[in-house]
Amino acid sequence: MNTPLENLTDMAVFACVVDAGSFSAAARHLGVTPSAVSRQVARLEAALHVRLLERSTRKLRLTEAGSAAYSRCQTLVAAAREVMALSDTQSATPRGLVRISMPKAFGRQVIHPLMPVFLARYPEVDVQLIITDRVVDLFEEAVDLAIRLTDAPPPGLAGRPLMPVHHRVCASPNYLRTHGTPVHPRDLAQHSCLYLGEDERDRHWRFRQGGDEVTVRVSGRYVANHSEVRLDGALQHLGLASLPDFTTRQALASGQLVSVLDDWTHVTDYAGTAWLLYPPNRYLAPKLRVWIDFVVAGLAADFG
Repeated sequence: MNTPLENLTDMAVFACVVDAGSFSAAARHLGVTPSAVSRQVARLEAALHVRLLERSTRKLRLTEAGSAAYSRCQTLVAAAREVMALSDTQSATPRGLVRISMPKAFGRQVIHPLMPVFLARYPEVDVQLIITDRVVDLFEEAVDLAIRLTDAPPPGLAGRPLMPVHHRVCASPNYLRTHGTPVHPRDLAQHSCLYLGEDERDRHWRFRQGGDEVTVRVSGRYVANHSEVRLDGALQHLGLASLPDFTTRQALASGQLVSVLDDWTHVTDYAGTAWLLYPPNRYLAPKLRVWIDFVVAGLAADFG
């Protein structure tokens, strides 16, 4: 009978096949032949007594058992990378790949601008930004760190607060001169609004002032699920846009946009505190420590 240790390599190869999307792509990545990769996956299937992949001439598809096995094999590969990262302790020079997941707008507009200087300062550290609004599982996926907008670190995770994130309603001075300035959230129903538009809830803007809460159903001729597009729409006088404050900072400072309803708190899911998260028992290699310290210092300089 096989022991789990005998199939560790096969598990890693299987995960590589799924990540690469084909046996041939995995073989190129691993530096072996496609037939060798196929044999290792077949050997793993034989050991487990289940089919992991449905094979066709065009693509591979995970079976139900394959999906369950893949998530666990990913964890295995991530753990192996962490073991190899321990070699960093023998050197004062940070090196290796840092993988960080983060929300789309925050990643593009807050973290990405810092990276050219970081990469120049640490020539032996590579960075992979995984920009997604999906909640990435730090225990199940090959990710070192995650940035999330949340009130506090979720149970089971350690974290470091990076910066507060608020939402503003903004428009160009030209739009406000033409259409008037809303003085109460209910006035928004009479304006053209630029909103997210991913589902019906995105049209219902919520505001809070003291103990009062108001929800307004907005409408407008231009809808976009990207904050930079909504920002540009507001700059082009297309209406009032709901935007995270890190997006509007420069336009407000230059007078290209005006913030309205500032005596109300605009309540959205994309607000709170940006937290940098990691498993509490995860060893923080030098490459992770320098990335964290650099980003914290950069945000303090830019947004502090």
